[in-house]
Amino acid sequence: MKFDIQRLANVISWVVSPVVVAPAAYAAIVLLGCSGDAKRFAYLFVLFFSSTIAPMLLIYGLKKIGKVSDYNITFREQRFLPLLVLVAVNVLGYEFMQQLQAPRLMSGILLFNAVNTIFILLITLQWKISIHLFTFASSAALLFMQFGRDALWMLFVLPLLMWSRIFLKAHNFMQTFVGSLVGFSVMFAELTWWTAL
Repeated sequence: MKFDIQRLANVISWVVSPVVVAPAAYAAIVLLGCSGDAKRFAYLFVLFFSSTIAPMLLIYGLKKIGKVSDYNITFREQRFLPLLVLVAVNVLGYEFMQQLQAPRLMSGILLFNAVNTIFILLITLQWKISIHLFTFASSAALLFMQFGRDALWMLFVLPLLMWSRIFLKAHNFMQTFVGSLVGFSVMFAELTWWTAL
């Protein structure tokens, strides 16, 4: 059977997509890092809704009415509305976390998801940063904060995801590189500051 490199790139791009990577990281942080907290499943639901359920429903709806051309929102000019809605979703999630009196790391995830989405939104006005790489690197930063060096295995996946996005012509090298670098460093800096308060 002939090896299909296009299919491989597509599979990597979907499997390591924001709606898969972020909730997987949140599940690890909540279920392993908050195993003794009786409200851990409430935290997980709020994080899942904000990172997976709401974005998937939003993008599906926008695709259905023709506001975006594909589920990856390939075209930069189509990203403004969904990113704006996701800011509101994450702010709402942050408020829920505050009501639950969640650990600062949990509320910080949603607060800085909102802040970083605004950051991406502003970049998107002029340039097309890779949201796939930004989210993956941000998730790696979260896991590194929670589990230390045990989480650094994720860095081996980074070049593979970069290759898939470049191969599929969704981004160029700089868009994936900047997404990775900024995603990790910004989330790490923000949450280090937030949890130290």
